[in-house]
Amino acid sequence: MDKVPMLAEGYERLTADLKTLRAERPKIVDAIEEARAHGDLSENAEYHAAKERQGQVEAMIGDIESKVTRAQIIDPASLSGDKIVFGATVTLLDDDDKPVKYQIVGETEADAASGRISFSSPLARALIGKNKGDEIEVTVPSGDKFYLVEKIEFI
Repeated sequence: MDKVPMLAEGYERLTADLKTLRAERPKIVDAIEEARAHGDLSENAEYHAAKERQGQVEAMIGDIESKVTRAQIIDPASLSGDKIVFGATVTLLDDDDKPVKYQIVGETEADAASGRISFSSPLARALIGKNKGDEIEVTVPSGDKFYLVEKIEFI
């Protein structure tokens, strides 16, 4: 089984989500029992909705449990070096010398709008292993982009 790299806050968010979903289980069972008491199950919309929700919740619980058990928690503050690795916060200069800042995080933690990109994204894959001053080219859906690595931080 492959490890799933993530930051501590991503791990905490996953375990909180798991706790919430597990707490929802008894409520779903109660909803199924209540709907079953209404009689004919073949045309009972509440019953079918509750069963569908139960399936969704169980699938999400299984997915999150898998990620949590395979989690490899990485603390960026404990890292150092000249190369870009998982957890690094990188300041890049784009074609117009405009700085952009990204932190390389796990897939469950990614949020491009807040500058957190998944380690499996095209940009992160192009960045990992690079040093300050390196130029990178990355192909994204909008076309080819060029960046210069200006700063690497482990915060």
